[in-house]
Amino acid sequence: MNDSTILSSPIFNPFESEEITPPYSDHWHAKRRVADAIRKLTDVLVTSTPPTEELHNIAEQLEKQADNFANSKRLYGMLEFIQDGEHGTQGEVSHELNALGGWSNPLSPGLNMWLEGNKAYGTVNCGYAYEGPPGHIHGGFIAAIMDQFLGMAQIIGKKPGMTGTLTTRYRRPTPLNTDLQLEAEVFILAGRKTLVKGEMRVGDIVTATCEGLFIRPAGGMPSGQ
Repeated sequence: MNDSTILSSPIFNPFESEEITPPYSDHWHAKRRVADAIRKLTDVLVTSTPPTEELHNIAEQLEKQADNFANSKRLYGMLEFIQDGEHGTQGEVSHELNALGGWSNPLSPGLNMWLEGNKAYGTVNCGYAYEGPPGHIHGGFIAAIMDQFLGMAQIIGKKPGMTGTLTTRYRRPTPLNTDLQLEAEVFILAGRKTLVKGEMRVGDIVTATCEGLFIRPAGGMPSGQ
């Protein structure tokens, strides 16, 4: 990776455009590669049926690799990464480690989000690791994705808060391995409360709608936002 693809600006907003923001450093670039490999491995695991003995051999190799990996310096949680001072700002660390939208977190389904005017947009594609009803995404993952997406959309109102209530309506089963489109809008700003409404679509078909009531703590957000 050359220097032109690495972020170094102290002002960081990963939601300015649909283009996925590049990593803050080559370290995060390498972590993204590892996360991508683990996602691929997860998808292979839940869809493959090799001989049992081969699975045991694979498990033994991965266990050794995990033990070796664990001997490296450890930072537990985003706050420790921020305080370490070598991994970027709160926004940059969150962009890598968030459970739903972190590009260096293998649990993340690859939720891409951005803002255009007074609306928020997003895309995501969930593979077999996220299966609930056969061939479709587990409803809990849909709710989690919408929680993250609506939470990001609060940026429009400039008074971000934490999730108070989240109401998800499942209109139709949402298919796996399909490009999903997300859209959200801030409807009410009252005191420390923000109401955001959004939907998930497959093409023109709405599969889920969601309303999130977000409440800003009296002392402000922990990140200082």
